[in-house]
Amino acid sequence: MSTTSPDLPADARAVGGDLPYRLVATDLDGTLLTSAETVSERTRAALAAATGAGALHIIVTGRSASWARPVFDEIGYTGIAVCGQGAQVYDAGAHKLLTSLTLDRRLAALAIEKIEAEVGPLAVASSQDGLDGQVLAGPGYELIIGSDLPVVRVEREELLASPVSKLYIQHPGLDDDALAEAARSAAGGLVGVVMAGAGVVELLPLGLSKATGLAVAAHRLGVRAADTIAFGDMPNDVPMFGWAAHGVAMAGAHEELLAVADEVTAGNDEDGVALVLERLFPAR
Repeated sequence: MSTTSPDLPADARAVGGDLPYRLVATDLDGTLLTSAETVSERTRAALAAATGAGALHIIVTGRSASWARPVFDEIGYTGIAVCGQGAQVYDAGAHKLLTSLTLDRRLAALAIEKIEAEVGPLAVASSQDGLDGQVLAGPGYELIIGSDLPVVRVEREELLASPVSKLYIQHPGLDDDALAEAARSAAGGLVGVVMAGAGVVELLPLGLSKATGLAVAAHRLGVRAADTIAFGDMPNDVPMFGWAAHGVAMAGAHEELLAVADEVTAGNDEDGVALVLERLFPAR
């Protein structure tokens, strides 16, 4: 793999006539957004060139719709988005959920019990279902990514008092990869487990992923996996890369994603998305 790939795959050349891809799917944090949580002017221009040529752009993020909405408003994104690791397909322009899946709360409680039996006490947070669902943080849970995002501090027993889309877990002595592996070993038959960023290990409905959410959204948009190029940086993007025709990892991406990427571009602070799109959709 290299940071440049001037020769497109054969299937990419054939998609949509003159278009190399009809759908550009971008992760949000660490990919489309810079570390300052903005979209650079160069990346905006590259996306405009792609959409001006006839391609569609979709954001696919682990953030729930309620956590993603302020960013979408800030960057002016009004299209369809996949939120909550695939649990929500969200119309950002209309501020409307098109689909929403929840985590079975009995299975979630049992999963936590099994994981804690193996590794000891966890700090746990939950993401409530719904368009304006809050993130509830139990004792000891510390928000690392997006530290300015709203959370509501509650007691442990309140985390599953209402429908939730997912749980977040942390452990005082295990790093993210070790915790995710321990969670899969203990409870992988009950829930999906994904590492989505620093300090972000999540428990999801079994079988849910960014790929399942993206497949639903793509069907609504009338495009296929073979029409799609995807960009990401973390293990939660692995299923999306498996679904899309071409997966582009950001420089410094997690090793699990690098192992399955078709291409590696520059980092999110070096216009990595733009570098690839400028090659595929040169400005006219």
